[in-house]
Amino acid sequence: MPKRPNDTQQSTGPSAPDAAPSRPIRSKGAAKRARRKLTPDDVTVVEESLLKRAVAAAALGNAMEWFDFGVFAYLATTLGRVFFPSDDPTASTLSALATFTAAFVVRPIGGAFFGPLGDRIGRQKVLALTMILMAAGTFAIGLLPGYTQVGVWAAVLLLLARLLQGFSTGGEYGGAATFIAEYSPDKRRGFMGSWLEFGTLAGYVLGASLVTALQFGLSEDAMLGWGWRIPFLVAGPLGIVGLYLRLKLEETPAFQKQQEQAAEREQQKTPVLRLFGEHWRALVVCIGLVLVFNVTDYMLLSYMPTYLSETLGGDATIGLLLIVIVMIVMMVVITFGGKISDKFGRRPVLFAGCIGFFVLSWPALKLIQSGSDLGVFAGLLILGLVLVTFTSTMPSTLPALFPTIIRYGALAVAFNVSVSLFGGTTPLFTEALVKAASDAGYAWASDIPAFYLMAAALIGLVAVFFTKETAKEPLLGSGPTVGSEEDARDLIEQYDDPSSEFARSDWAKDFATSQMDVVPPQEASTSK
Repeated sequence: MPKRPNDTQQSTGPSAPDAAPSRPIRSKGAAKRARRKLTPDDVTVVEESLLKRAVAAAALGNAMEWFDFGVFAYLATTLGRVFFPSDDPTASTLSALATFTAAFVVRPIGGAFFGPLGDRIGRQKVLALTMILMAAGTFAIGLLPGYTQVGVWAAVLLLLARLLQGFSTGGEYGGAATFIAEYSPDKRRGFMGSWLEFGTLAGYVLGASLVTALQFGLSEDAMLGWGWRIPFLVAGPLGIVGLYLRLKLEETPAFQKQQEQAAEREQQKTPVLRLFGEHWRALVVCIGLVLVFNVTDYMLLSYMPTYLSETLGGDATIGLLLIVIVMIVMMVVITFGGKISDKFGRRPVLFAGCIGFFVLSWPALKLIQSGSDLGVFAGLLILGLVLVTFTSTMPSTLPALFPTIIRYGALAVAFNVSVSLFGGTTPLFTEALVKAASDAGYAWASDIPAFYLMAAALIGLVAVFFTKETAKEPLLGSGPTVGSEEDARDLIEQYDDPSSEFARSDWAKDFATSQMDVVPPQEASTSK
């Protein structure tokens, strides 16, 4: 059980009933000169074993979620033939990708439902619920009849299952990122947060590997007849494992602290919409960051298999295999990216990623278009390594934009609005643009994915510019979090040293002058 701050510091605040008689009222000048002490009760100590359990369960649960969600993208071509048969293979694929995209339409609704619920009843309970719904929606797809059995109703049932997936996923990423961020020591939040995307990649790798194995081992007729069902049916037992892991978790220290002081916090009475309005700048920044993060993510991990097979005419199985290898490489280096962001800051890493996509997207796509397996792999690897700057850093950057009281809700809403409008539509829009430009006879039609990535990178640069650096600092609305009692003592010593980096941080400055009774100078003089 983490050591949580108690209510000791509240005795120094203006709301404490016995504070006024025992302390003189300070003038504004005196308040500025006064400096509130940081005590051991203000610092949360999270045991290493509990931290590892929390991060592992969140990451593994996320892997289960994204296995479910990713399998659909990898089977888009096959599903198009099963549920949307057509004489035009491209039309079938586009129909399947449209169904894939439909899930993103309801993601903001899921975020608006699960996010505030997670701020009200707890992160752990909501994450368990999203796990159940996602596994149920994916398992149901594996049981659906195809077009040849029930006609157009097959597509309708598929759409309903996808909408359930999208609704549940609306509460997944924001909750998992919030959960890990609130458990992590401030100085290691980047490293710990990177394990969330490690889980995402693990889910993608598992899904892509299973699809690739089936395509290698089964004939085309067998794959269309029953083979495509296997990855979806696997979601049942995987969902049970993920649910068990999440039910074993304790609630985050930051949320527990908020609940303990709910009756005392004036903020708790503030309407949620007003709180969102007060943080509209952070919401806009979050949408911009998520845009570049998800456009690049879905372009590489979801759309590239379709691009390699449909646009370039390559072997779909070989393309999937190469992407699996790239994702494994990304898994190897992703935690190093998290450590780098802890050391040098989130903004430098994110700036590097945006510049990398703007400069390298077109050369990387040219390598992918080369036709050789080595060239395709080199191009995919370049995009994958640049993407690591986002996957390793965003899980620690995004939760830090918002205070504890609305963190889950604000992040879930902003994240899913951005994903719905820009990220999830990437495969469909890119494929549609490529087809339209190709039909019009434009020679640069196959280069559209690179232009798409470059445009996202420019928007990302603007968003990163307006992002406040939060590495090594406590989360908004929470006290410092450390990994040991010794770290807590060291932090208090740093706070007491005005020349230290921590003492000069924005959080320390706000804390030092908070809960002070301040009156105009003339009132202070009369009170004497």
